[in-house]
Amino acid sequence: MSGGLEVKNGFCIITSMASIKARHYATGTGYEVILQDGEISALSYLFAGGREFPFVAPGLVDLQVNGYGGMEFNDPALTSEKVRKIALAMDQDGVVEFCPTFTTADHALLRHSIRTVADTIESDADVARRCQHLHLEGPFISAEDGPRGAHPQTHVRPPCWDEFQQLQEAARGRIKILTMSPEYDGSPQFIGKIVDSGVVVAIGHTSASSDQIAAAVDAGASMSTHLGNGAHGTIRRHPNYLWDQIAEDRLTCSLIADGHHLPAAVVKTVVRAKSVERCVLVSDITGMGGMPPGIYESTAGLGKVEVLDDGRLVVPGQRQLLAGAALPIGVGIVKAMEYAELPLESAVNMASLGPARIVGYRLPKLEVGTRADLVFFDIIDGQFEVVATVNAGEIVYLKDS
Repeated sequence: MSGGLEVKNGFCIITSMASIKARHYATGTGYEVILQDGEISALSYLFAGGREFPFVAPGLVDLQVNGYGGMEFNDPALTSEKVRKIALAMDQDGVVEFCPTFTTADHALLRHSIRTVADTIESDADVARRCQHLHLEGPFISAEDGPRGAHPQTHVRPPCWDEFQQLQEAARGRIKILTMSPEYDGSPQFIGKIVDSGVVVAIGHTSASSDQIAAAVDAGASMSTHLGNGAHGTIRRHPNYLWDQIAEDRLTCSLIADGHHLPAAVVKTVVRAKSVERCVLVSDITGMGGMPPGIYESTAGLGKVEVLDDGRLVVPGQRQLLAGAALPIGVGIVKAMEYAELPLESAVNMASLGPARIVGYRLPKLEVGTRADLVFFDIIDGQFEVVATVNAGEIVYLKDS
């Protein structure tokens, strides 16, 4: 911004300084938030409340982003330009940091996609401040129908340390989460090596037994990826791999609470059993995120997919068989509040501070002297409406008034 004063949608911006009136997301207390030189320079108390101002909260952190706006990370034609477009598109959803996510594919495609993203992070400062770490979801997952989800069976394979090292080399060491199934022989030893290398191991897309899950956790697995999805349509009453992961206090689980992937009762049960501190929200958004209703060809090799009017992403011609996710993480905040009867503070923390801790991101904070990574938002008629996103002190998204 070059000189002068601009007032837009209640935001007063003077060159490098911005003044915003907002309600603290945890207390509802009104503050004037002053942003200057990339930091929160002042928080001035204004009032006890006021619905005319948006909420302000730590910026959102999404650990599972497969693509956006018709573009996927799992794409043989992926370019730095596409990576940049996806990264900047996250601004409109209030996301200040995210993990580009790569799903099961042949080795050459994974290396190409991962290297392209890593190279873009190295060369593009705008991308680098939005994503530092990568999430590898597969290819070391279950080959069974159900647990495999939409991952192509032909490319599913057992854990291989040499292959992981090659992919980590392509990533320039940026793979921070590995989602895998511990059902294969030698999984505990593999998990131990992965964890020792500084990577978070998440159990997901699995048909593992109780003993195999216990051994994985003992070896260092500390997370469950989109618990309740990537599972058999019918499982035995007990024991089963869902109960095992819910009961294991050493596992933090991620949930896709978009209103389509999990029933309300499941979200409520898991959050109550695990606690808010051991649950995080993810979007698992695909390249169909941000796209209007219609039928599209997936660039990730899933064939044709359809975005319905309610944001559900399905196999064309019906409404039940999901083909991924197409809704932003803010939807999960509202649904978590509704389904699990959570206060706003808890639901927001599940999409900000919680995921940031998992991967060691700097924690976005609402404190004077900290880097300003913030989201300003309203909840209107059950919809999470982003008013503005601040990344490293810069207003990178501002909704038109």
